[in-house]
Amino acid sequence: MSNTTNEINKVTGTVIRVSWKLIVYAVTVMVLYEGITRGYAFGHDIFYSPAVAAKPGVSMRVTIGEGEEVADIASALERGGLIRNKYAFIIQSIFYDYGGSDNPVEAGTYLLNNSMTSKEIILALREGVEEEDTEE
Repeated sequence: MSNTTNEINKVTGTVIRVSWKLIVYAVTVMVLYEGITRGYAFGHDIFYSPAVAAKPGVSMRVTIGEGEEVADIASALERGGLIRNKYAFIIQSIFYDYGGSDNPVEAGTYLLNNSMTSKEIILALREGVEEEDTEE
């Protein structure tokens, strides 16, 4: 090979190596940015969880069966539109000592509203089953 071809190969190799490094750095920055923003949003949901709807909201009855776990309840509440993030609800239930040995999950029917915050929902579930109105 000629001297010119060797120099072209060196320059091309250098350009390719620099390009790969730039691609790796760009992907790393994008992954870090996405991870940081999602982590912040999740932490925000845990420590400040606003209501799904403004007052007066929509009331609905939620039935909790015997032996249900907090994760099952969180999934049902998320499907029902009462909470935004079931994982944040699970962590909040640990903070508010719901579903533990001191405050186990009580089976029954609860009247909840989508204008309630996650904290208010957990406290309502901790208070126990609502009394059924008897009709005559």
